[in-house]
Amino acid sequence: QVQLVESGGGLVQAGGSLRLSCAASGRSFSNYVMGWFRQAPGKEREWVATINWTGRTTYYANSVKGRFTISRDNAKNTVYLQMNSLKPEDTAVYYCKADNPGGNSYWGQGTQVTVSS
Repeated sequence: QVQLVESGGGLVQAGGSLRLSCAASGRSFSNYVMGWFRQAPGKEREWVATINWTGRTTYYANSVKGRFTISRDNAKNTVYLQMNSLKPEDTAVYYCKADNPGGNSYWGQGTQVTVSS
């Protein structure tokens, strides 16, 4: 089992940047596929980005492609989401998710990102 703790959210003006971190506890972090999701008020949670266990393969939602970058440091048990050129529509609670090879999924508690216009 793994526990996830997100940090790095906050209030930023449109066009600004933030870097989110997701620290994982537990063993075998390097075996997990990691992802970021977000949920805006009144909307369903949506997928943002995914990174495979090596960090060499990444996937992005079209809405963030070219602006967000997902990365991981397996030595630090941490996954990051660098968010640039932020827009008001990026305002949401951001969650990280871990998927292990056995098919189990784990979620963090979320961190709020607010982008002002």
